[in-house]
Amino acid sequence: MDRLSLLILYLAGINLVTFAVFAWDKVRAIRGNRRIPETTLLTLALAGGTPGALIAQQRLRHKTRKQPFGSYLILIAVVHAVLLVALAVPSTRDPLLEQLGALLAR
Repeated sequence: MDRLSLLILYLAGINLVTFAVFAWDKVRAIRGNRRIPETTLLTLALAGGTPGALIAQQRLRHKTRKQPFGSYLILIAVVHAVLLVALAVPSTRDPLLEQLGALLAR
């Protein structure tokens, strides 16, 4: 399997997991049970699950008014969007990938 296929598979998986965890947290909130920590939800978004988090937030009406959670989620989405644009532009893609490779090599 090539890298692009693996990336697509990863992103699909992390977004499904993120949506499911948001849904589970919503169920727990309704039942009055112990909640999933916000740091866990934000970490899933940061790991690539931002679309799943944003869709869950809107579809499930979950954590839509909670601050600063909502602001952090939007910030993560903006960072991901900037990275996608930077990766799409050849003059920024190569230096960015070099830096990423150096970070991962540590």
